[in-house]
Amino acid sequence: MEKWFNVGKIVNTHGIKGEIRVISRTDFADERYKPGNKLYIFSDDRSNQAPIEVTIATHRQHKNFDLLTLEGYHNVNDVEKYKNSLLKVPESFLGELEEDEYYFHEIIGCVVETTVGEEIGKIIEILTPGANDVWVIKGKGGKEILIPFIQEVVKNVDIAEKKIIIDPMEGLL
Repeated sequence: MEKWFNVGKIVNTHGIKGEIRVISRTDFADERYKPGNKLYIFSDDRSNQAPIEVTIATHRQHKNFDLLTLEGYHNVNDVEKYKNSLLKVPESFLGELEEDEYYFHEIIGCVVETTVGEEIGKIIEILTPGANDVWVIKGKGGKEILIPFIQEVVKNVDIAEKKIIIDPMEGLL
């Protein structure tokens, strides 16, 4: 059975021309929302209706949202019903990543240890403030530790073992 990955949530409509306002949940918004790409709408109600395949017509960013229009949906009334729905893609759509690139879902839940074998904690969230991602680790006693995803710090990522080795710079921990 195909695994599905959530790439965004339709939170509202935008204007009257069928634009939808999406809170993105994807690591690569520009690539994922490229016009011509296919997405699947999973309705938020509990009915087991099949996902609806849609093709992206346009994509632009506005404030903290991604605004999309879908081919064949030219009016606010066509998309109103999809409010609160999730946009997903099947696992087969997840492109091959470059070496040293990872999907968020692969990193979250990994255990982090130092190069000397001291366990720091588990990654619970990934922040994307700018130049590099920041991994949020829940450490001992619930303390949150922020680690920049840069080569100087992150020495080894083993997705299969869910284990990450870091070399904490002075003052990092």
